[in-house]
Amino acid sequence: MINMRNLFLSVLLLVAVKHRADTQEVEEENEAVETWTETSCNCNCKSEAPTEFPTYSVPLPPVTTPDYSQAQKRVLDCMPECPYHKPLGFESGAVSTDQISCSNEDQYTGWYSSWIPNKARLNNQGFGCAWLSKFQDSNQWFQIDLNEVNVISGILTQGRCDADEWVTKYSIQYRTYEHLNWIYYKDQTGNNRVFYGNSDRSSTVQNLLRPPIVARYVRLLPLGWHTRIAMRMELLICMNKCITH
Repeated sequence: MINMRNLFLSVLLLVAVKHRADTQEVEEENEAVETWTETSCNCNCKSEAPTEFPTYSVPLPPVTTPDYSQAQKRVLDCMPECPYHKPLGFESGAVSTDQISCSNEDQYTGWYSSWIPNKARLNNQGFGCAWLSKFQDSNQWFQIDLNEVNVISGILTQGRCDADEWVTKYSIQYRTYEHLNWIYYKDQTGNNRVFYGNSDRSSTVQNLLRPPIVARYVRLLPLGWHTRIAMRMELLICMNKCITH
């Protein structure tokens, strides 16, 4: 009788231990899903467009504070790789002229007025089909203002449509607010990452950001070019996987 009782208690103990382990596993899986949801954007499954982006507790620093780059870096550290991407709207025209700028833009007069940064739209064709930098040196930059903080997951580039001119490599800077210092996108060794660009005028080269960046302002800085700094481009925005219920 005692042996049967002990056997029964042992079975109950095993069942209790297994139930606790299963419950802990489910909780860990749910926690992982919640972590991913909190650090990515949500999408509308019908339109395949992101409808809600994450909110981050990055405090607005006073204008007099010189450097809040670490606050931005903390946001970057928690971001996973994006499973889905959506064009920001260079090619479609959703990105407006006043969102795009470049270095020395006030000097784009005469012939150069047809090659302003607003022309740097993916698959743009005809005369004035790309951004052409007036100066060919490593001090030039191309900037996008997304109008709000967003999750940026990649960049597409092309060369000039009607001539053999293109950017061969570049680096990326970004910042969340206008009064913050620019941050270079780093590689795994902590160095400024070099992105390799185009080798002809028409092919599209895609560079994904792993991890993506959380920013409102993005700058592309040409480091190498063929003949002249010339570019057409598109930004990619991070999307979460659509889940239908």
